[in-house]
Amino acid sequence: MDHITFLVAVVIVTALAFDFTNGFHDTANAMATSIATGALAPRTAVLISGVLNVVGAFLSTEVAKTISGGIVDDTLVTPGMIFAGLVGAILWNLLTWLVGLPSSSSHALFGGLIGAVWVGAGSHGVNFDKVVEKVLVPAVVSPVVAGVAALLATYLAYRLTDRARKESVTKGFRVGQIASASLVSLAHGTNDAQKTMGVITLTLISAGALGHDAGPPLWVIASAGLAIGLGTYLGGWRIIRTMGKGLTEIQSPQGFAAETASTTVILTSAHLGFALSTTQVASGSILGAGLGRRLAEVRWGVAGRMAVAWLVTLPAAALVGGLAASVVRSGGDLGTAVVALVGAALAAAIVIVSRRNPVHAHNVNDAHGVTIRTEPPAKVGTAA
Repeated sequence: MDHITFLVAVVIVTALAFDFTNGFHDTANAMATSIATGALAPRTAVLISGVLNVVGAFLSTEVAKTISGGIVDDTLVTPGMIFAGLVGAILWNLLTWLVGLPSSSSHALFGGLIGAVWVGAGSHGVNFDKVVEKVLVPAVVSPVVAGVAALLATYLAYRLTDRARKESVTKGFRVGQIASASLVSLAHGTNDAQKTMGVITLTLISAGALGHDAGPPLWVIASAGLAIGLGTYLGGWRIIRTMGKGLTEIQSPQGFAAETASTTVILTSAHLGFALSTTQVASGSILGAGLGRRLAEVRWGVAGRMAVAWLVTLPAAALVGGLAASVVRSGGDLGTAVVALVGAALAAAIVIVSRRNPVHAHNVNDAHGVTIRTEPPAKVGTAA
């Protein structure tokens, strides 16, 4: 325990704070479609998702090892750099949550770390080949694969149930969604909770508390799982609204197809150690499910704004992480305190602004801009 200095303890707490924001930021990945179709009540959905995120955190540590010993050189990293990177990731998570954009918490974390290490240790502190292999390539491929799989699954689901009673189909797929959404939550814990495990492990390695190439200790796994589970339970209602109602009008067969496709892609990547964005996978699946159903409309304006957020997330978080790292490096303990205070003030301001237009479990399904026309519009002057 001699290696756990005050700065290391601050970094660990900050990493768990990021994990918490990751949880409520990404609740939509698992539960948005189930909430939108009525398969699960909002509060029930986030409770199930929170519990299964905790369970998923214990299933694998491959992604954690990618973070702690892959994208940056752990021999050059200091706790101060990690702290600066986490501040950039947390602020980006909160900002995109405020505007209801399902951006990538994973890329916010990677960007913050890359920017901080680049400023603190130089460009040679970042393993760019690993960044390309483990981060950028999966970012491009995974949503496309998930989208195509969801499109085909949706088309097949409607073809197989074409002659069945609509009420029976809806009821059956809603039951299926309970299972598929639960699997997405389990997969999310397996993938995303590991990223915080990797950050804390990297911090302990940089402080000399663990050897190089060490895996996360049990207490790290447990604390990361609990933090992301608690954040998930609180529910990122703004982003749930965007993904459940903003991209396309989801019916239960589409929700089941999207969730199944997301689970398959996320679990496969976690097994291979690819630190992909579960947000991008889930969004790709929902878009694919929307395209797979005849007469469904996809709201491409929302999809376009999401795509822009995906593109700028990593460099934006890297910029904030780099600025924070420069302050920490030049100011020492005082610089660290300044970054912490400024970060806390900005986070509090974002939360205060969010209260002007609250989104919660009771109104999460109220507002959306997607409609499906099933009959010709009434003529002007015709009585309603």
